[in-house]
Amino acid sequence: MVKLRLRDNEKIQDAVKRFRKLVEHAGIKKEMRRREYYEKPSEISRRNRRRAERRARLARLSPNGAGPTSGAGMNAP
Repeated sequence: MVKLRLRDNEKIQDAVKRFRKLVEHAGIKKEMRRREYYEKPSEISRRNRRRAERRARLARLSPNGAGPTSGAGMNAP
């Protein structure tokens, strides 16, 4: 649960901005989108399998087996 206390002399807009950041960081928006509609267990496993296949494909295609988030080769001299 996200809790927000207004600081002294804090504008409402600033408090709303802080609240949005807290909600985003806590993963609440992502969870709400995921739970918006019922997803069958078979659909969940299919999505997870496809995600794993994509990660494996990207790791195979990149040099040294580095994944897409490893940062290998980026800004190298």
